[in-house]
Amino acid sequence: MDIKRDRMVFLGYGKYWRSDGIVGLMPIEEERGPKRRTNVFVQGRAEPIVASRTEQSILEDMGATDSGFQTQALREAVTDLLAAFHEFSPVLRRALLNEHHFDVELWEQRVGDLLRAPHEPAPSDQSELFE
Repeated sequence: MDIKRDRMVFLGYGKYWRSDGIVGLMPIEEERGPKRRTNVFVQGRAEPIVASRTEQSILEDMGATDSGFQTQALREAVTDLLAAFHEFSPVLRRALLNEHHFDVELWEQRVGDLLRAPHEPAPSDQSELFE
């Protein structure tokens, strides 16, 4: 699991904890309800902190979800595809366009636009909070 260090994770109702200090998450099954969704086990405490957020939303904030990994993998694959398009010779580009109706320049533009599209802002550097 890849936890992003020095990141404050919101646990709900004004509770925050450092991402690398969280050692376990357990969904609350009995007496679950508002303000009681997940037990968060943290370093230095014997008893868990009761969070009002689900374990999935806490994991997302910690940077450890499969969807985050999948998004990064897709971005890398699209970047590789764009680099491959740039390597196509003019002869190959013309052949693809004329014989297969595949416009490499159009796809370079579309893929480039996808990569430049605004995505989630990078989290602000919070490391000075812990110095």
